[in-house]
Amino acid sequence: MADHDQELDHLFAAARQHRPALPEVLAVRIETDAEAVRLQRLAPVPRAARPIWRRAFDGIGGWRGFGGLAAASAAGVWIGFSAPAFLPDPANYLLSQETVYLVADLSLDVVILEETE
Repeated sequence: MADHDQELDHLFAAARQHRPALPEVLAVRIETDAEAVRLQRLAPVPRAARPIWRRAFDGIGGWRGFGGLAAASAAGVWIGFSAPAFLPDPANYLLSQETVYLVADLSLDVVILEETE
């Protein structure tokens, strides 16, 4: 077995000393291909434009944000239509036939201006 290993070592040493030269055409092709791959990796990847509704949806926070917004909206509608007893009923404001007029008395401003002069 030792003779076999020595013989193999001798063959490897001979192979290291007599390396075949790389053909010039092959070296040029390898370098050209490597440069093409390098430039392809450096080029920016074009992205497809996302629709406006998708950007808005992502701006809210995706599904989690949209779910929270929907829950808060539902709670607001529920509280708004079945308000606690100590709050006025908003349905009465919408359905009432009362008319309220607000009259502004602007003569007070004239009196204040006359006193300061």
